[in-house]
Amino acid sequence: MTRQRRVAVTSPQTRLALSSRRGGAPAVPPHLSAGEAERARRIHRRQLRHALSALGLLGVLLLGLPLLLAALPELDAVRVVGVPLSWLAVAVLPYPLLVALAHWQLRRAERAERIGHPGRTARARSTRPVRPG
Repeated sequence: MTRQRRVAVTSPQTRLALSSRRGGAPAVPPHLSAGEAERARRIHRRQLRHALSALGLLGVLLLGLPLLLAALPELDAVRVVGVPLSWLAVAVLPYPLLVALAHWQLRRAERAERIGHPGRTARARSTRPVRPG
């Protein structure tokens, strides 16, 4: 039995994508008009403020919960289904709060972009067409 030579099969587009990364040419940012650039800066600043406030709330949640549990050691005596309440507070409580915080931050970032686009209102929530009826 003769051994066949192994051949790597790749897409030509894969080779193109890999070769463009090695080119060393930095990506050119899009050229914006003065008005568009100012609007982009305003949106970026607004989203940064929103992100920093969400980050602050995350810090309060992640640091405040252990501090609260340390300040209230009597929660260790309270049991729910045989598990100390303080354990449940650490193991279960943060996750729904993190999801709510992420949802809140995403909505605020999307609202900042909607407000920054001319002709679109902050109340435009859906892009689905309205059915006549």
